[in-house]
Amino acid sequence: MQFKEKTLKKNRVYQGKILDLYKDDIQLPDGNNAIREYVCHSGGSSILCEKDGKILLVKQYRYPYGKELLELPAGKLNPGETPEQTAIRELEEEGGIIAGNVEKLFDVYPTPAYTNEVIRIYKATDIKEGSVHLDQDEFLSSVWVDKEELKQMISRGEITDAKTLIALLYALK
Repeated sequence: MQFKEKTLKKNRVYQGKILDLYKDDIQLPDGNNAIREYVCHSGGSSILCEKDGKILLVKQYRYPYGKELLELPAGKLNPGETPEQTAIRELEEEGGIIAGNVEKLFDVYPTPAYTNEVIRIYKATDIKEGSVHLDQDEFLSSVWVDKEELKQMISRGEITDAKTLIALLYALK
């Protein structure tokens, strides 16, 4: 049996700065009709940066959760920007680190039930100090965390961001 669903009518119900919301009419594989609500997002990149046995994380308040989270540097793709360029840009903007080289590790689909967002995970190498230059509406701090401490933080549930957990578990394997 094929599981592909057929779009009958696309219905954008909201257009925002960073996302659009759709409520589409679709046809299911069995021929019945249904509705699919989803968020359309340009996607983003995140970057794993290691130095002297420590990994760079940023601490940032995340409004939807009402608390600060520890995450890898990351951000959304800007128009005309490649995912690799986004990763390099975000590492310098948020962490003050310039990557001489980056290697793509993998893609993450953070919440496939209701968004088409893809986060590309990169690893920075050949790094040097740069300067932090945050966006106007961005407030965060960066911290280098020892790999052994990261294992404990993960075990204690102190790191909960999906892209960060996946990248850290890869790096700590």
